[in-house]
Formats: sequence, C-alpha cells, structure tokens
Amino acid sequence: MTSTETERSVPKPQFTDAEAGAKEFPDSGPSARRYNYYKPAKRKQTHYEDVTVEVQPDPRHYLSQGWIYGFADGSSGYPLTWTKLKAWGVDNPEPERGPGSGGKPVQDWPAHGWHEFRDPNEEWDLTIFRNNANVERQITANVENARNAKAFDQWNPNWVRFVERHVSTWMHIEHIFGLYVFAACNRSGPTNMHNTAMAVNSAHKIRFAQDIALYNLTLSEEIEGFDGTAHVDAWNNDPEWQGVRKVCEALTAIEDDWAETIFATNIVFEPLLGELFRSNLVQQAAPGNGDYVTPTVMGAGEYDYSQRDLRWSQACFGLLTQDKEFADHNKALMQGWLSKWVPQCLEAARQMQPLWSQPDNKPPRFEDSLDRAKNRFAGILGDLGLDVPKELSQ
Repeated sequence: MTSTETERSVPKPQFTDAEAGAKEFPDSGPSARRYNYYKPAKRKQTHYEDVTVEVQPDPRHYLSQGWIYGFADGSSGYPLTWTKLKAWGVDNPEPERGPGSGGKPVQDWPAHGWHEFRDPNEEWDLTIFRNNANVERQITANVENARNAKAFDQWNPNWVRFVERHVSTWMHIEHIFGLYVFAACNRSGPTNMHNTAMAVNSAHKIRFAQDIALYNLTLSEEIEGFDGTAHVDAWNNDPEWQGVRKVCEALTAIEDDWAETIFATNIVFEPLLGELFRSNLVQQAAPGNGDYVTPTVMGAGEYDYSQRDLRWSQACFGLLTQDKEFADHNKALMQGWLSKWVPQCLEAARQMQPLWSQPDNKPPRFEDSLDRAKNRFAGILGDLGLDVPKELSQ
C-alpha cells in the first residue's frame, strides 16, 4: 500500500549574487564616472567641466525644484538683472512648477546662452593653487639668484629711484583690482563658470600685488638707501599717477553691472594702461639700466593677463557679441562702455607720459608705446566683433 506525501508549502531559498556591481544599471558602464546632466562644449567632457559646470544647480537650465536660497529683497540664486547684457533664452519665462519635488518636465529652459560659456583656460580649484605656486617658485628663484649674484649692485642710481617710486606703485593697482573688482564681482555672474573665472582672475591680481610688495622688501634689504615706502607718496601725490588712480577707483564704483566692471578692466584698462606701463615702459627700460630682475617679476603679471585673464574675457564677451538672439543689443551696450571708458584711460595714459623720460636709458618714445597699446587694443576689439571707438584717435 503506497501513500503520497503532500509537499510542504515552505518558501524556497533564492540565492542572489550580492557582489557590488553584479546587477546591470543604466550607469554601470564607464560613463558612470562622468556626470551627464550637462552638454559638454566638445565631443568629450573635461575634468574642468565636471567640477565646474553648474556645481550650484540652476533652475533656469536643469534643476526643476526652483532655487533653494534667496536674498532679503526677494531675488533668488543668480539674478540675471545684475548685468544689462543678455544671452539667448533670457526672456523666456521661468518654468512652471508642478506639485512635488520633481516639478513638471520643461522642454525649453530659459537662459541657455549664459550656460554656453566655458573658460578656455579650464581653471578650477586645483589649477588656482598649482599655477600660482609654479609662478611663485619661479619668481623666488629669479630673485634669489639675483641676490646671490649681487645683481642689484649693477643698477643705475636713477633706476633705483624709478623702481622704488614708480614700479612699486603698480602693487596698488593690482591690489585694488584683485579685491575690489574681481573678488567683488565673483558672486555676481550668472553661472558657476563665470564666477570661477572671476575668482581665478582675482587670485592672479592679489598674488601679483604680493609679488611686487615682497620684491620691494627684498630691494629694501639689498640696495642701500632704497626707500620701500616711496610708492605710497607716489600713489597719493604724484601727478603722473593721479589719472590712473582715478580710473581704478571709478572701476570699483560701477553700480549694478558686473559685466561692465570686467569689460572695462580686462578689455579697456589692461591693454591701454596696464600693458602700456608694464610692457612698453618697465620691461623695455629695465635692461638698459642694468636691471634684468624686475622684468621677470613684472613679466609674471603680464603673462597672467595676456595668456589667461584676457583669454577668458574674450571667450565670455565674444559669445555675447555673437548671441543668437541679443547680439545687436550686446554690441550696442559694449560700444557705449567703450565710449565711456576709452577716453578716461587715454587721459590717464597721457598723464603718465613724464615717466618715459625719467630713466637714464630711455625706453621707446611714449608716442610709439601708446601707438602699440592702441593697436593691441584695436586687435582685441576686432576679435570680439566690436568697432574701434572714435575716441581712440585722441
């Protein structure tokens, strides 16, 4: 006699693979190591973009929950009203938010144009320290070599007076720009990419001001009778510097427009006054007066501007003069800024003319130096698609 046993209803054990990564997810591939919430400028995204692009999410572009913070006056995030310049999509309305944290899907985000900007230098947190540290090591090595070789003993006495009174004065300008132009505008840009570039520009200026100050202290120790405080009196009282000082202080007082401040500083002041003094006076006159050290210090600041700070400024404003929607508006605005700032810079340059006659071994004529600066300036405007203002002929 046989009997059939009924199978007990017991849950069967299921063996699962608990190894990390065993299950395939959409982001399990190599792309998981890269962010995919933004469109890279080129075919492949860069490390700079990964650590910079929209680190603070922007609801005008991707984030659908709205800004997570605001200001006391009711404005939120990165107000586009902080400059009169416009980028395509700016006039599109804010996306309509739905219930819940996800909001509604948005097809056409406003303010696309601002997010096209990428710093061609690809500057971010690490590069600030790495690049500035490299510059400091080079300057320190140059100055120490000169100290050990007693190179300062070869300077013409009249050149010593020129350096203590006028070359050292340039630290005031770099200090003002570093703290009260670029650092002050740093938070005002419409995207993280703009603000990071301004922060790096600020670091360059502050470091260069420090370089000149430390160089001034070294010369005070190495050259007998070198007056390390003469630059203060020159900045406050010498007529050659009062025009430059006036423009510098005016640049810190531009109201409610970060773009005008950056444009007037990097596009107008620097080629017409900065390079005029640094390249066309100091670096031209120094070797003939026995000084091969000062050009290495000033050259570091010159490289910062010509190879880095000018590049990001041209990329920033160049996009706006070629904007899909507001190119004409932006060009007209920038031409107005040129008409405002070019005469002031040229007037300040004319007041600096007596400096060209002070060294024993003269640099090229002031008029030739100014013509070079004007040509350089005109080339920058041409690259931006702007017209050379009639004021440049003054």
